[in-house]
Amino acid sequence: MTETVKLKSPIDGSIYVERPVLTDQQANAVVERARAAQPGWAALSIGERSKYILAFLEALVGMTDEIVPELAWQMGRPVKYGGEFGGVKERTQYMVEIAEKALAPVPASNPKDGFRRYVKKDPLGVVMVIAPWNYPYLTAVNTIVPALIAGSTVILKHAAQTLVVGERFAQAFEKAGLPKNVFQNVVLNHGQTERLLASGRIDHVNFTGSVAGGRAIEKASAGTFMTLGLELGGKDPAYVLPDAKMDHAIANLAEGAFFNSGQCCCGIERIYVHADVYDDFVEGFIAESRNWTLGNPLEKDSVIGPMAQARFADFIREQKAEALRKGATAHMNTKDGRDKEGSPYLPVEVLTNVNHQMSVMREESFGPIVGIMKVRDDDEAVSLMNDSPYGLTASIWTRDTERAIAIGDRVETGTVFMNRCDYLDPALVWTGVKDTGKGAALSAIGYDNLTRPKSYHLREKI
Repeated sequence: MTETVKLKSPIDGSIYVERPVLTDQQANAVVERARAAQPGWAALSIGERSKYILAFLEALVGMTDEIVPELAWQMGRPVKYGGEFGGVKERTQYMVEIAEKALAPVPASNPKDGFRRYVKKDPLGVVMVIAPWNYPYLTAVNTIVPALIAGSTVILKHAAQTLVVGERFAQAFEKAGLPKNVFQNVVLNHGQTERLLASGRIDHVNFTGSVAGGRAIEKASAGTFMTLGLELGGKDPAYVLPDAKMDHAIANLAEGAFFNSGQCCCGIERIYVHADVYDDFVEGFIAESRNWTLGNPLEKDSVIGPMAQARFADFIREQKAEALRKGATAHMNTKDGRDKEGSPYLPVEVLTNVNHQMSVMREESFGPIVGIMKVRDDDEAVSLMNDSPYGLTASIWTRDTERAIAIGDRVETGTVFMNRCDYLDPALVWTGVKDTGKGAALSAIGYDNLTRPKSYHLREKI
């Protein structure tokens, strides 16, 4: 009997799509085709490869009307937001724009007469992308686009919750006329994925997901010497200083906490507020949070929809219950008949009287809940911001840029924001520390992580 992957929609619990899993023989054939196609793809110029990428982008954006409701059915994001293609366009176009310079050979820093010496950036070969469901297009293009431009071939395995997304990528590349087998979309189970990684025939894997998933990837690839890019989670903090523009901070932090039902890699999960402005901030934040109402994601006025799976919502319910047992105060008091164990529909929640003995302040929530904690000064804020196993982003809300930089220098994180949050700038490297993972994406550094340096030391005068 053929094994299948079933995608259960969070909207109504129905099976939205079901797809057969490849056999081991078919999976191995995918890798062989990718490896056979890679030299011809790499032989094209950067400009030629980039033209295919821009044609792919045009084809993908052209599917927007079909993709937006598909996303609602697959992972619950309201149609109101129109998909992810603003960010997809920005990141793709920027990586095309910098490709020639970022991938150019680097001459030796000390020229020597009679020699030509430089470092070339060779493609890695076959790159596998294991993409998540929460931003299924945005996260995938972070690696797919620069890997292809750099001259590697790509195999995409998308999350079971967003199976159709991988098919859309394949359709867009086909419409763009991409040479055969340069990009392939696959449906695999966990065991098959691990066996492929252990085979030594994949040169690089990029995985976005849980810490447990990242450890499984590292274990599977052990001894192959393949390179890894792992983005494994976050517990991103914000610190609001007394001189912050309060209405701006409140509106943006509420969006950072609750957009996409809080299912954002760099969403705001905990807020520290200076004692001088704590009461005003909390009052304003609670009022703003009441605008983030739960609804059917297929309705145009819905602000947030269900979480992608019921078990994710149940985890948030457990975190909230634990915090309340330990003395936290819940402020939203939302009465919603759908908010019950086993349901993916979960209203937003704001907690105060929280502390770091509560998991909601230290362990990743990945849902529409946020704790707000009063701090005395910058030292206490930095200590608490660093008191987490994760380090993806941190945001500082102040009008004093130098103070923000000084605080940011002390925070263990991959990105420091001032007066904004929950955003990836493709001109800046996307990376993290601690259990957030390893590797880097986007910017010129992203290209360095998807290429292999090769030195040329050429004596021309003999």
